[in-house]
Amino acid sequence: MPSLKEYKTKLHSLKNTAKMTRTMKLVAASKLRQTHRLQANAKRYAQQLTAFIGRLANSVESAAHPLLTVRPQVTNILVLVITSDKGLCGGFNNNLNRRVWAWINENKSKYQKVDMVFCGKKGFMFFKSRLTIKKHYENVTAKPNFIEAEKIGVELNKAFVAGEYDEVHIAYNRFNNPLSQTPIIEKILPIDAKSLGESKEILSAHYIFEPEKEELLKFLIPKYFYFRIYYALLENSAGEHGARMTAMDKASQNATDLIGKFTLLRNRARQASITKELIEIVSGAEALK
Repeated sequence: MPSLKEYKTKLHSLKNTAKMTRTMKLVAASKLRQTHRLQANAKRYAQQLTAFIGRLANSVESAAHPLLTVRPQVTNILVLVITSDKGLCGGFNNNLNRRVWAWINENKSKYQKVDMVFCGKKGFMFFKSRLTIKKHYENVTAKPNFIEAEKIGVELNKAFVAGEYDEVHIAYNRFNNPLSQTPIIEKILPIDAKSLGESKEILSAHYIFEPEKEELLKFLIPKYFYFRIYYALLENSAGEHGARMTAMDKASQNATDLIGKFTLLRNRARQASITKELIEIVSGAEALK
């Protein structure tokens, strides 16, 4: 049976752990609110941008663009995997990594080459010994911003237009709520024209465009692609903070339960020690009679 000192040491450690997990929960909740606000704003922007590009595409004779061109034969693909840099967020990263690994094994017979690029250390560490790693973008998932997303998008854009890859896919965790995140794998290049909207509305000929509509479309389609990467980073960041908040809440509850359990055991041990001392005193007194 552990001594009183061992119980006190254990309780002290558990109390410190509970303080740490409660603090991490509060920090994650604060970051989640900030990211969720950015995500809501980005969603409204994405809807307006997509609708405008769709109307603009219907207003020109040909909406042909390198990022819209579907390759007749798909042999080489690139997968962008977005995970977190830090852990302590439950199965957030492992669920996505296992989903991507299963997807690659299911589809590897269709392609001659599958390369990987990563945002986030957890995905990179999981796949670095399994597949060909083309690049790892560091320090972009903690605080997503459009500038970093655009840098990533420009490199993927160049590789696709140069013919190095026939398709580009993205894998990330879609944020549903703090308790639920869904691993998503979707194709982002070539851009599906249907994703730009099926609106039959045509921009009025009375509008004067500078530059011309065709040039404007060529400028906006890459921006749409870059924004999809940025939005995926936001979704993943919100999911990470939600998963960490939930994990830390459970850890705090577990620590509280253990504190109660070990407090009871300590009190029993202390009572047993007191009882033993009383018995020894009474026995000594009886022996002196």
